[in-house]
Amino acid sequence: MSRRTHIAIALTLAVAVFWTPAVLCAGQQPESPAPQAPANPQTSQVPQKPASVPGAPQRITLQDAIALARKNDPTYHSSVTEAGIAREDRSQMRNALLPTVDFTTSDLYTQQNSKGTVKFIANNLPHEYVSQGNIHEQLDVSAFAAYRRSAALAAAAKARAEVAARGLVVTVVHDYFAVGAAEQKLASARRTADEGEKFLKLTQDLEKGGEAAHSDVIKADLQAQDRRRQLQEAQLALLNARLDLAVLLFPDFNDNFELADDLHANVPLPPRDEFEAQAAHENPDIRAALSAVQAAAQGVTSARAGYLPSIGLDYWYGIDAGRYATYSPVEGGGRIQNLGTAAMASLTLPLWNWGTTQSRVRQAELRRDQAKLELSLTQRKLLADMRSLYSEAETALNELAGLQRSSELAADSLRLTTLRYTNGEATVLEVVDAQSTFALANAAYQDGALRYRVALANLQTLTGVMTTP
Repeated sequence: MSRRTHIAIALTLAVAVFWTPAVLCAGQQPESPAPQAPANPQTSQVPQKPASVPGAPQRITLQDAIALARKNDPTYHSSVTEAGIAREDRSQMRNALLPTVDFTTSDLYTQQNSKGTVKFIANNLPHEYVSQGNIHEQLDVSAFAAYRRSAALAAAAKARAEVAARGLVVTVVHDYFAVGAAEQKLASARRTADEGEKFLKLTQDLEKGGEAAHSDVIKADLQAQDRRRQLQEAQLALLNARLDLAVLLFPDFNDNFELADDLHANVPLPPRDEFEAQAAHENPDIRAALSAVQAAAQGVTSARAGYLPSIGLDYWYGIDAGRYATYSPVEGGGRIQNLGTAAMASLTLPLWNWGTTQSRVRQAELRRDQAKLELSLTQRKLLADMRSLYSEAETALNELAGLQRSSELAADSLRLTTLRYTNGEATVLEVVDAQSTFALANAAYQDGALRYRVALANLQTLTGVMTTP
């Protein structure tokens, strides 16, 4: 056999070894993971370590990641806090409509005049003791409108918290599967870097045997250096993706974790009719806008209540006497009871306030009109988002199959082109082009899978239903 034939046989075996993991990287995952110990804990094909091993990485599912993010993300908690504050405001405004009960105890000491009576006509005795319980109720149209307004604001805040929760899901899904895509890209970069080194060695061996030009060695060397740089960039990209996810999930910055969900798992797209029905039902953006309109309308009612009278009701029970006692003695013997009741009703009529009430009404009407415009915009935007987001997910799904096929074809093309070069039927430029095509096709496949996952998460912002395998 010639030297070229020996090299062809050796390269065929090497490419066959390379071909199997390349196809797996392109989407053909094995049905069961290999039991060998992992060479790199960051790749997606790494077997899981037993949970009992000290320092074992925490295995996180997508649902675990969402739960951790909701627990630790300050932006989401800000919306939840606002909803809680609005709920307490509603409770306070409701309580303001109910009667209040107070108890007051006081001692009044008043200077006497020369006749032994008090100098201040408002006081009855030099020493006067007041100890009374008071039930007070204020009947005011403005108070009822203010309560209904606070209830609408609480509903709007609750809806905005739900919007924030759904938006957080999109962020978590993107960061979660970005780590998976970065792991796949790193595995592909390692394989292409190894292939570049093998091809460089092949050209050097062929040059020594006089079967290849030195220009082929130079081109292969340049390509190998480029693959090394790409490998370093892939390692950096994976590190950054893991750090972004760690910052989002853990309060103590724990980067010792691994993903449990597969980026390339088969996740179906819900039917369009089902999606539109879920999106139109109880959408939080629409509920928030509707509640804002209701709150603005109650604000107008509350402002107009400034033209109406208000009624105050008071009832007292206790003592107002010269002795701090239930009974007081009287001259000539005997005693009188100090305990007694009193009641008062008051009517307040607004007469003149320099047009302040009229200004408040105009101000409230402007807010109401603006809220109606925002509601109309939200409704139109929902219809547009329903069509746009579903089309985005549908397009990503349709392209994903083609991207997977392109990755498989690129891997097959690289294998065949390398064999043709070994047999003297292809140029070094064809091999370099095949390597570049495989790297780009595989990266596009990983990006396409990530795009589809994020598109599904965006649908959840309208439906509130998380699409899972």
